[in-house]
Amino acid sequence: MIKGDTILNALGDAFLALPKQLRSLAGPLLDALAMSNIPLAVADACSRDYPIVFVNAAFAALTGYDSDDVAGGDLRLLGNLDVGLSKIAAINNALAAGQTVNADLQSSRKNGDLFWNRLSIAPIRDEAGAAKFLLSTQSDVTAEYNRREIEDKLADSRRELADIEANARLSWTVAGLVGAWEWDIASGRLFADVRFSKLCGLPPAEAAAGLPSKSFFAHIHPDDVLRTRIAVAAALQGAEVFSRDYRILGADGCVRWVSARGRSHLGADDRPVRFTGVVTDITDQKRIEEQLHLAQTAGGVGTFQYETGFGTVDVSEQFCRLLGLHPSTVLPVRTINSVVHRDDPAIIGGAEALSTDGLSYSEFRIRRPDNGQERWLALRGQLHCEAGGRRFIGAIYDVTDSKLAQEKLRELNQTLESRVQERTQERDRVWNLSRDLIHVCSADGVQRAVNPAWTELLGYAAEELVGARFERFVHPDDRAHAKAIFDSLAAGGRAKPFDLRLLAKDGSARWINWTITADDDAFYCVGRDITERKQLEDELRQSQKMEAVGQLTGGIAHDFNNLLTGVIGSMDIIRRRIADGRVQDIGRFVDAATTSAQSAAALTHRLLAFSRRQSLDNQPIDVNQLVASMEDLLRRTLGEQIVLQVELRAGIRPAMTDANQLESAVLNLAINARDAMPEGGVLTIETKELKLDRAYAEKHDHVQPGDYVAISVRDTGSGMSEDVVAKAFDPFFTTKPIGQGTGLGLSMIYGFAQQTGGHVTISSKLGEGAEIKLYLPVCHGDAVRAEPGANEEGPSGSGEHVLVVEDDASVRLIVLDVLHELGYAALEASNGITALSIIQSPAPIDLLITDVGLPGLNGRQLAEIARQSRPNLPILFMTAYAANAAVRNDFLGKRMHMVTKPVSMDVLALKIREIIEARG
Repeated sequence: MIKGDTILNALGDAFLALPKQLRSLAGPLLDALAMSNIPLAVADACSRDYPIVFVNAAFAALTGYDSDDVAGGDLRLLGNLDVGLSKIAAINNALAAGQTVNADLQSSRKNGDLFWNRLSIAPIRDEAGAAKFLLSTQSDVTAEYNRREIEDKLADSRRELADIEANARLSWTVAGLVGAWEWDIASGRLFADVRFSKLCGLPPAEAAAGLPSKSFFAHIHPDDVLRTRIAVAAALQGAEVFSRDYRILGADGCVRWVSARGRSHLGADDRPVRFTGVVTDITDQKRIEEQLHLAQTAGGVGTFQYETGFGTVDVSEQFCRLLGLHPSTVLPVRTINSVVHRDDPAIIGGAEALSTDGLSYSEFRIRRPDNGQERWLALRGQLHCEAGGRRFIGAIYDVTDSKLAQEKLRELNQTLESRVQERTQERDRVWNLSRDLIHVCSADGVQRAVNPAWTELLGYAAEELVGARFERFVHPDDRAHAKAIFDSLAAGGRAKPFDLRLLAKDGSARWINWTITADDDAFYCVGRDITERKQLEDELRQSQKMEAVGQLTGGIAHDFNNLLTGVIGSMDIIRRRIADGRVQDIGRFVDAATTSAQSAAALTHRLLAFSRRQSLDNQPIDVNQLVASMEDLLRRTLGEQIVLQVELRAGIRPAMTDANQLESAVLNLAINARDAMPEGGVLTIETKELKLDRAYAEKHDHVQPGDYVAISVRDTGSGMSEDVVAKAFDPFFTTKPIGQGTGLGLSMIYGFAQQTGGHVTISSKLGEGAEIKLYLPVCHGDAVRAEPGANEEGPSGSGEHVLVVEDDASVRLIVLDVLHELGYAALEASNGITALSIIQSPAPIDLLITDVGLPGLNGRQLAEIARQSRPNLPILFMTAYAANAAVRNDFLGKRMHMVTKPVSMDVLALKIREIIEARG
């Protein structure tokens, strides 16, 4: 504890500066108040602009301004001129009228940091009742406003989660990720596909052939069977729609949630003859709903949604608890408003009437029906005007403690003289009763004093804390951060509020937000528990992740289903025409199927590029030479209305990247720029070398300081808004009409740049064009990859022995057929173990072709074992996707090569011939 004489010594100079008239009016009461930890300022009420005549140490600790800084200044010293001008005007009017003022303003400290300041100003009058001085107290309530913002975001996330769930279910249905059933009502037989069988624990073969209809209920959780049977019975009697969520018991005892949606089909006599539907696994969605419910309960936030014109409101359980009502999901408007004090605005119908620009905030009193208590609640909400009407979404939370604190502070200002004598006792009470952690420690980190909140929150006894080093209680991962802050303070620096985890006695960790002030050889620290806020932030991030998953799933489903329709439809027509003997024009259907398949392969490559999992062949590339070689192609692609300007900076070092992917990226950017200039314009492609320093890297994610080659693609087109720029790299986001873009172009370029160790930026404004810069790391060397010369001879073989290891029978059949046609002697194996028996035999093998992703022993492991007995054996890897083969230079060894599936047979034949010819 700090002794009283220490405080007097620290404040003595300030007391000497008190005006005599002020001292005569307030007497020793003002001296006692100045010694408290309440930030205090006194201004001259008789002079223009109310000049400040005194501030205490607590004011300096809060604002950074000491008595020398503020002497002669006015009470608007802390005002943030960008915020709250109307409030400031109201305060000035009240002061001019001699009234007491209470307000929250966003203020500015001496170092420029903003904070929410709860301000209370009261006049000090003389015996005649004239105001001679103004007594002003301040309080930092930033944490309260931060909590409100988090609660608003949580309410928005809850609404978005409902939309995401509906979109995700639709996406899964389109993508074929659901199980389907058909119930023949007349025969009482249930037919189901493999996915339905796996989800519901039925034997797939028997389900496909037909099972007794009672099998539908075989693995439903006992608690859900009755209500599911009732819903099914209604469908069998002709109810058009069947919709139920229920639990399934798996063979391993695990419980999973599924969503079943179906309908009945009527016969000629209008009686139901079939009952069909689909079932989807929604276990993850249910878990997220439970986590969101837990977050709302822990944070004490109740949410609601009201459609104007209706008599009921959708509410959360926590909403009901805050109002003292029985838990429910829907409540009548009359029931909700009946608990509100008659002099306060109603919850439904009152808040939106007070809204400005759709946003509203109100505080009101309620009388809880369950226990009769009167509580203060706050409401924040937003009014949405839609085509179907108006919808008000809001959140409520308890602010009774805050109201009580405000009332106590108001009473303190109004009855100053009667309360000054109690300040010392109240100071001790704050120390003992505060829920915040308060402690004093020496410059070397040894704790001198701690308040009882340490024991309540962390479980340590006072004797365990006093005399121990503070770092002992800091989480190991945060100790370096804590040490850096204390070292800075010890050296005379300043520390902004920061978050740090402390270890409780039971081993758990609590997030604490710390405010620390240094004075001589001691640190005065106040810490507030923000663990619940951190949990709410985690829930918010999880909701945002689910939104991205829903968007990605829908995009994949849309594009792949279109492409698969082209392949399957064309193959079906070809089969029918061959069966009918009409083979004259089947070539166009073969071309259509091939085009769709190639588009699907391109889409897969874009997805891998976006996720930074494509197989890259990184080599030193002369970027100027590559861009120059593309100039003719770009001019033909852009058309006559677009003027192409290529500006290549001389002396640029090679970049380490994949040439093919870089060409594709530049072409994609050029086409996007062309589409943004439908009336014509100028497209500029520029190259230069630059250095990105550590300051730049800290402001951008996944960027390392160093030398880069930058390729800039700049157009004079329509440009993009800030919202579009923020989403431009998102998968399947596109501003083009349906059918004119997949939305994977920029996301592919972003993924490629990240995977190659580079970076991408967008600069654009509406109507002012756009510039996209692609940064590639400089190769510190002179070896630039040379393009291989064309093989003048045909890719035929001469009886060389080639071992093909591929677990997919179709792919293996095609590769073997190509090898036989080209004149090679082909050996085959379906897995690594079978291939080893051939490799370790005396059979001649001139080339090993193996898939990377083999089951069990993978292709790379097989290659390593094969090299032990055949050290000079050439190896060709084929990969559709392998995470550890994403960068070829890191994956391939000597005399190893790679091709990416799908690969054309001509390219495969040329690659095999090239490898065999290079053996010598």
